[in-house]
Amino acid sequence: MNCELCEFKNPKASVTAIIIKENRLLMLKREDEPFKGQWDLPGGYMQEEESPKLAIMRELNEELGITDFNSIIPIGQFPGNGYWKEAKFPILSHVFLVDFSGHIKLNEENSEITWYPLKDLKPEEVAFDSNIDIARKAKELFTFDIERIKELISQLDSNAQINEQSLYQAILNGYVSKKYDEEGKLVGMGWIFARQTALRHQAVVEDMIVDESQRGKGLGKEILQDLVDWARNKGVEVIELTTNPKRISAHALYESFGFRIHLTDHMLMDL
Repeated sequence: MNCELCEFKNPKASVTAIIIKENRLLMLKREDEPFKGQWDLPGGYMQEEESPKLAIMRELNEELGITDFNSIIPIGQFPGNGYWKEAKFPILSHVFLVDFSGHIKLNEENSEITWYPLKDLKPEEVAFDSNIDIARKAKELFTFDIERIKELISQLDSNAQINEQSLYQAILNGYVSKKYDEEGKLVGMGWIFARQTALRHQAVVEDMIVDESQRGKGLGKEILQDLVDWARNKGVEVIELTTNPKRISAHALYESFGFRIHLTDHMLMDL
C-alpha cells in the first residue's frame, strides 16, 4: 500500500550533548554501524511526545548512566543525515551544553570513552555529518586555556573564582573578544552580552582585562572596539559597564569611546 506521508522528506528529530570538562570534549567510540569504530557525540533520536530536553536526559542516562544534571543549556539545531540499514534520511539535531555530576558508565552502544582536547579536535573525523558541524561549532566557541583565564581574571579581582561551566554559558549568552601574543598566549579579553528591556536594547560589558605585561600597547582599545562593533551589529542602543574608579587608565579609555558616568546607585543583593 502506498503511503503518502512516507514521501515527505521531513527530518527526524534527534538530540546531541556537548559535554566539556577542563576544556576537553566527551566523545564515544561507536560499537555498531554506521561509522563503527569512529568517535561520536552522545545523543540519539527523540521519542514520541518527548521534548528535546527530556530526550537528551534519557539518552545520557541510557548511554552514560547520568542521572544528576547540573545544567542543560540549548545551543541550537543542526541539520544532517541519519542511516537505518540501507536507508538514508534527513535529521535535525537539537544540541545542548550539558554539565553533570557523578560517574560515567558506558552501555553496549559504545566501546570506549575519551575526553578529547578541544584545541586538537579534528571535526571532520567525527561520525555523522551533523556531528561534524556540531564539533566544529564547539571547537570554535569553547576552546580556551582555562588556567590562563584564571590568571588574567585574578589580575582584575584577586578573590574571583572562575567556574568553567559558567564561562561556557557566558559565551552562549554573548561574545568574548580575545587577544593573543606572538606565541599564542592569551593576553587580553573582554565579554559583552545583549539584553532587551521594556525600554531599549542594551548591552553590558564585563571582565575587561589586559595582562599586566601587555598594557600600554593599545590592546584594551582594540578589545573594546571589537565589543562595541559587535553591539552595533546587534542593533544595541546603549552599552553599560562598571569599573573601579581607581583604574585611571581604564576610565580614560572608556571616556575616549564616549562612555559617561551615569549617576545612579549600583545595588547588589547576594542570594
